[in-house]
This record gives sequence, structure tokens and C-alpha cells, in this order.
Amino acid sequence: MTLYTGACHCGAVRFEVEAEIDHVRVCDCSICSMRGALNVRVPKENLRLLTPWENLSLYQWGSRTAKDYFCPQCGILPFRRPSDPTPRELGEGVPPFDGWAVNVRCLKGIDFHSLPVRRIHGSRIRLEPT
Repeated sequence: MTLYTGACHCGAVRFEVEAEIDHVRVCDCSICSMRGALNVRVPKENLRLLTPWENLSLYQWGSRTAKDYFCPQCGILPFRRPSDPTPRELGEGVPPFDGWAVNVRCLKGIDFHSLPVRRIHGSRIRLEPT
């Protein structure tokens, strides 16, 4: 595991993450495609926030199970809690993920252009009526 330091564009949100980054995830859902983040998933204990939580803004949409944390000053999203699987996905064997999706673009010392890309088809997920 490598310890990386990360921050938003203006530096108001700072964090550390332990990870072995062998690929990045690119999702094609409406928000991810507009945001352009390159994510790597890490267990929840591998992210350490160096900024008080109160200094971040939270955005939730769709199923409201994902939590997108971003800097209220520069608008950059350095990390997020991914959505829970839908009941259909759980039935298909998709396991819940209790961790973080870290935006690799916010990490120091990463050549993200050299990393393989894993495409995630979030646009294909349909929420069931509640």
C-alpha cells in the first residue's frame, strides 16, 4: 500500500489515502460523466480526512444512498461514498461496498494518464419504485 496525499483545487479540502492504484474507474452515469472524475475504490478505513467534515459540502441524488463530498470554495469533488446496490443488483450478486471512491485527479504524484481505465455503466442502473 502506498500513502498518497490529496486535496481539492484550492487546498481547502485535504486528505490522505492508502491504496494500490492499478486502474481507475470511469462511470458513464449523468453526474459522473459531467464531473469527469477518475476514481479508485478504497476501504473506508484507508481514507483519512485532514479537513473538518463541516468544511465540506454534500450532494445526494437519485437513490440518495451515495454521498458526494466536495469543496464549497472551488467545487472539486475529491471523494465520495458510492451508491448502495439496488435490490435487483443485490439479487444478481452485486456485493455492497462499504468504502470510498477517491478521485485520483486529486492525488499528488499520480500519473493518471498511464493507468488502465475500467468503464462502469452507471447509466444502465434503473432505480426500482419505492
